[in-house]
Amino acid sequence: MKRSFSKVIRALVMAAGLSLTLASGVSFAERAQMVPLPSPSGVDHPLYVPKNPDALAKGTEAQARPANPSIFTDPNGDPENYVSIPDKQAGVLIQRAGQEWRLIRNGIITVYGGWLLAIAFFGILAMYTIKGSIKLHEPLSGVKIKRFSAFDRLVHWTMAASFLALAFTGLLILYGKYFAMPIMGGVAYGSFLMICKNIHNFTGPLFTICIVVFFLLFAHKNLPGKGDMQWFLSFGGMFSGKHVPAGFFNGGEKVWFWFGMTFLGLLVSASGFVLDMIVPFMQIEYLRGTMQIANIIHSSAAILMTAMAMGHIYIGTIGMQGSIDGMKTGYVDATWAKEHHELWYDKLNK
Repeated sequence: MKRSFSKVIRALVMAAGLSLTLASGVSFAERAQMVPLPSPSGVDHPLYVPKNPDALAKGTEAQARPANPSIFTDPNGDPENYVSIPDKQAGVLIQRAGQEWRLIRNGIITVYGGWLLAIAFFGILAMYTIKGSIKLHEPLSGVKIKRFSAFDRLVHWTMAASFLALAFTGLLILYGKYFAMPIMGGVAYGSFLMICKNIHNFTGPLFTICIVVFFLLFAHKNLPGKGDMQWFLSFGGMFSGKHVPAGFFNGGEKVWFWFGMTFLGLLVSASGFVLDMIVPFMQIEYLRGTMQIANIIHSSAAILMTAMAMGHIYIGTIGMQGSIDGMKTGYVDATWAKEHHELWYDKLNK
């Protein structure tokens, strides 16, 4: 009898406790609506945003951790939210500009830049196949004329070697994942790319120095002069086969000097200094946006410069008889000087 009475009492107590719990839960639910889970689209439900966020915290707490409802409603945006860690860029949850940069880098620059390089390469190959090396109209005379000093050639070949190193490693960084990584494998390609990156970064300043020195050496010889317009109108005699009188440098070489080497070279160098975070003489905040713009400028200018350099290298080596002699030995044959730079040759013989 006692056992049955105690069981009844315990059942009544449990029922009363359960009833009180359910009643308090219903009362709480009526006072505060349950907030739904975040939506799969990435933008949270409006109930997550306080109606008056400035009133959530008072005093030192409000100063140390200010409320910012945009962190809930606009995660896919560039406005910077508050973070307490040193890296303030972490306040942007999803950088919209970064997505745009990725599309430009992997789309416009990679695709159209690849087409430009391919057109330049196969165009030069077709020209050599059809026309071959441009020969002199008269036999070599054996008379040598000094064209470049030893220092001129040292600067030129140092610039050329550094450019080839930068072009090779830069193209691997931009395109290597499409053809090198499937062959080498991810781990080996990653290590190889790190070596290429270090070569690229440390060679860049040397290339810039060579551009500046070469500019100081030859800027006065690349000023517009007599014969330049005629050279452009006849495309340098490419189709007629007749050599157009030119000074120390012809019109095509002047375009390469001013636009290809100087403008594009310094543009590549300046943007590369930003990417390496070594810009001298001025204060720059190396933020993500700054780096993305610098990367777009660097890649675009480098591809255009490489395409122009292909033509310069071709004409200066196998594309024209005797053209490499000036930078190889410092001297050119008198026949070559008269045919390709007649105004300069006549000036020397006055």
